[in-house]
Amino acid sequence: MNGKQPTKIDITVEARGKSLGRLASEVAHLLQGKHLASYRPNKPALAYVLVTHLSEVKLDPVSKDGKVYYRSSLRPGGLKKRSFNEWFQKDPQEVTRHMVYGMLPKNKLRKILIKHLTFI
Repeated sequence: MNGKQPTKIDITVEARGKSLGRLASEVAHLLQGKHLASYRPNKPALAYVLVTHLSEVKLDPVSKDGKVYYRSSLRPGGLKKRSFNEWFQKDPQEVTRHMVYGMLPKNKLRKILIKHLTFI
């Protein structure tokens, strides 16, 4: 690569009016750098994605009311559950980050790439 350092690329994604799942898929695609001609699956892209207007995203009424997330402390009576709607109202950024994290490749680059995601 003739000694030049790769440059950082800032990408802004407008979330207003988009479906949450499609938005997460688009962000995962951009974080991996698949839109770049210099894409290499074993190297992290220097693409930093900024998501704006996340509170105005379009939510599916079926998943909003019916989806439930469970977690456990592995202790007796330690099963906790919360609905998607409750979690999204409390912290939409964390829900979106969780969705994008699940869409990234399951390898060593996953933790690096998720750090390139920011919200306004």
